[in-house]
Amino acid sequence: MEYLEEIKVMVLKYAPSVLGAIVTLIVGFWLAGFFAKKVRKTMEKREVDASLVPFFTSLVGIGIKVLVLLSAASMFGIEVTSFVAIFSALAFAVGLALQGNLSHMAAGIVILFFKYYKVGDFITVGGHSGTVKEIQIFNTLLTTLDNHLIIVPNGTILSGSIENYSSFDTRQVVLTFGIGYDDDIDQAKELLHKIAKDNSRIMDDNEVTIFVSELADSSVNFSFRAWVKSEDYWPAVREVTETVKKEFDKADIGIPFPQMDIYMRKMDENKS
Repeated sequence: MEYLEEIKVMVLKYAPSVLGAIVTLIVGFWLAGFFAKKVRKTMEKREVDASLVPFFTSLVGIGIKVLVLLSAASMFGIEVTSFVAIFSALAFAVGLALQGNLSHMAAGIVILFFKYYKVGDFITVGGHSGTVKEIQIFNTLLTTLDNHLIIVPNGTILSGSIENYSSFDTRQVVLTFGIGYDDDIDQAKELLHKIAKDNSRIMDDNEVTIFVSELADSSVNFSFRAWVKSEDYWPAVREVTETVKKEFDKADIGIPFPQMDIYMRKMDENKS
């Protein structure tokens, strides 16, 4: 009977704290999600840089959840200061074990602050190329041209070179086209200028440069350089390359390709 009485006393003593802590956790975590969504919608409504939205949304959610855990702990009679000290010690220990992740987080903050790239930019980092889909706390998400998702740690990005193809509004298309040594250089050059002029993606206010760049082993190579809007780069490359092949064929201008000549000798039957 004494044990039952003690259990009853303990239940009466701690039940309100336990229920209060459970309610606090449920409500607090719900509020964390609610405010995180609210922050996201507000930032999107005010057209804040898309690169910052997921970063600050997750930061708000995590911050509120930490406060909720501290509040729930205080309901059990745990001193918040003591809890913070324990939490700090744990954080330090975890930090030592996860130094790499912390460096990725620091790198993510640096990337967002200095704006080396933003969501929608086409970049090459860590040996990977793709369009920036999202900049997270620890990683940057890229989508490749063939629609693959690549997750690159921010620390890796910051420790290497960053090539951003979307930094400027315009890009220069640089292509090389070869013709045969027997073909007319002036005719080919004139035809390349016409192709550039007829292409709607090539900008008229920038000079198109076409010149003989190399006398190769089996071809005379032309360098074709024209300016386009950044978003028109790949369509322009495809269109110009295809048009050059068609127009060269019409003009009977040959495009050299590797060939192998095989000579067969008939052996003297008497020697065989």
